[in-house]
Amino acid sequence: MIKLFVGLGNPGPEYAATRHNAGFWWIDAIARRLNANLVLERAYKGRVARASVAGQSVWLLQPQTFMNLSGQSVAALARFFKIAPAEILVAHDELDLPAGEAKLKFGGGHAGHNGLRDIHAQLGTADYWRLRLGIGHPGARHEVVGWVLKKPPLDEQIAIEQAVDRAAAAFELLAAGDMNAATQRIHTSKPPRPKPERKPPPAAPEPPPEE
Repeated sequence: MIKLFVGLGNPGPEYAATRHNAGFWWIDAIARRLNANLVLERAYKGRVARASVAGQSVWLLQPQTFMNLSGQSVAALARFFKIAPAEILVAHDELDLPAGEAKLKFGGGHAGHNGLRDIHAQLGTADYWRLRLGIGHPGARHEVVGWVLKKPPLDEQIAIEQAVDRAAAAFELLAAGDMNAATQRIHTSKPPRPKPERKPPPAAPEPPPEE
């Protein structure tokens, strides 16, 4: 069961449309689904909303600390409400996936992502869930910083938004802890093709009438 849903990004209008804010976009999509309002809570250094799903309280969080200090916000809220790392899901931009793909995973390294790096440090563990929202890779390591802090072109923007919406549609499954069903919904980028209908074999021709 996931109790804390976190989306990573950088605060401020100048960053709102950049690739690095894909996690923020996902939390915004969930907030719309729940008709929840994110409000700045200084104690947690982030924008927070609380909602009830199937009688269970869940929290939405957008850290407002800037990306490389995201763990301060996540740890503050998680510790206050006694939320275990395994009950946390962090949505973030993922260079190693093309725009339009999304993957769910548990644990693992931070792969150089500064937001995840700080969450690892602040929680003292890597054992939390991640929603990896693909933004593609510029092809050269020295171009990464400029890449993540720029707005994607329209076709990539649409693809990322479709992945965000697909992952947001799995929110109830995630909140319930049905991670297998959530994974199937999130990882499927295209609807399955309908199976062709089986046609009955042609009837054998009738023998000619006897004269």
